[in-house]
Amino acid sequence: MAVENTPARIGKSVVIRGEVKGNEDLFVDGRIEGTISLSESRLTIGPNAVLAADLTARDVLVLGQVQGNIIAGGRVELRAGCSVIGDVRAQRLAIEDNAVFRGKVDLTQGAGSAHRAAETPQSPQGPLTEAPAAGGLF
Repeated sequence: MAVENTPARIGKSVVIRGEVKGNEDLFVDGRIEGTISLSESRLTIGPNAVLAADLTARDVLVLGQVQGNIIAGGRVELRAGCSVIGDVRAQRLAIEDNAVFRGKVDLTQGAGSAHRAAETPQSPQGPLTEAPAAGGLF
């Protein structure tokens, strides 16, 4: 019997091309190309994960590789050994030593939500979805 607090899992041999949506915590250790939307849940990108996707979640923990923008209503954590190429919009951001990050950061204050941030991506340089492409990294 599964424990209720256990996140859903996408294993390291799974490849998904398209859109992943849900209302529960998710652990991804495979490959995803497209988008992941978990506006009220926690998203964990495992150490074996390779994502070419835009991510929207309440909180995001990155241990693997992400090429795409991250929008979080709460906290984004980039752990040692991870690689993120893309922009980050969140209320809080933590980057450990030896994490690779290339992109812009927009730390929003107040009662922002991931859903509202996804609907109104504005920055002085233009929308977050127009991040420069980084070729050949993954």
